[in-house]
Amino acid sequence: MVSFEGVTKRFGGTGGQPAFTALDGIDFTVAHGAITGIIGRSGAGKSTLIRLVNGLEKPTSGKVVVDGTEVGGLSESSLRGLRRQIGMIFQHFNLLSSRTAFDNVALPLEIAGVDARTIKAKVGPLLDLVGLGDKSASYPSELSGGQKQRVGIARALATDPKLLLSDEATSALDPETTQSILELLKRINAELGLTVLLITHEMEVVKTIATDVAVIDRGLIVESGRVFDLYASPKHETTRTLLASSLALPEWLRTSIKPVPAAGDRALVRLVFFGKTAFQPLTARLVAQLGSDVNILAGGIEEIGGKPFGSLVVSYSADPAVIERANRFYAETGLTTEVLGYVA
Repeated sequence: MVSFEGVTKRFGGTGGQPAFTALDGIDFTVAHGAITGIIGRSGAGKSTLIRLVNGLEKPTSGKVVVDGTEVGGLSESSLRGLRRQIGMIFQHFNLLSSRTAFDNVALPLEIAGVDARTIKAKVGPLLDLVGLGDKSASYPSELSGGQKQRVGIARALATDPKLLLSDEATSALDPETTQSILELLKRINAELGLTVLLITHEMEVVKTIATDVAVIDRGLIVESGRVFDLYASPKHETTRTLLASSLALPEWLRTSIKPVPAAGDRALVRLVFFGKTAFQPLTARLVAQLGSDVNILAGGIEEIGGKPFGSLVVSYSADPAVIERANRFYAETGLTTEVLGYVA
């Protein structure tokens, strides 16, 4: 549905000021019908990437192709036509306060010149789809944050888009409301066959809804693939850092992690259980291997991409002999591990 082909985007570089490179040679594709997440820290280039898709920005070099059409080469009139095929939902909803929920959803249809009868037949079912059939006459000031975002989603679907862009659509919402909005997006993807491209800084969002993910850092895609694969075996340091932030470690422990051990320190290790290791009693065997020195600090089991996925954080002596025994055990059992660091 979307392909980025050697895309670079620079800002500035005039009046003697140095240019800022927001994106640097991006090569990436978004499959038809997939829910693809772009995740990264603030300033990584996420918003610039998504603005290239709907033509709000043009690449300095390279191509952005949406459903076979190169966005950067379109005239203004052709670009307007493409944008009707691309829905957009925003972090802060962007509803017009003077218009009801019905009229906010109707707005893109009015701009496209659709007649009033067709608009009425279209908007009502859309509000029903997002669970707001009884809020048609309500104004934004009368709606909760989650309801406002549902109106925004209905509005994004008004022109029957092929592609839905989500720009941090849940970051202004509480956890419970976030979950309901993500479930709605997942249902829309399944029922309408709509391709969804979402940007976020939250691993929890990617884990909940996305099938595929790309990690962006300083204008570069540093890692991409299936969400399950990145959770199970993150390759890049940025990915590991983003994953670490989602671990349920107490603050005092997370802030005391050191990259290099001192005498007497303990290794902090994340054990990942999936596939053939998901249902084996490997923790008990690790304790038997290392002795009672093993402490379990955090853990949980869940489903990612329809597959069981468990994660356990343990600590044990950073003594080289203990580390060697642990590593030998991991190699024999096929257990995936990640050293998070060391603690006193």
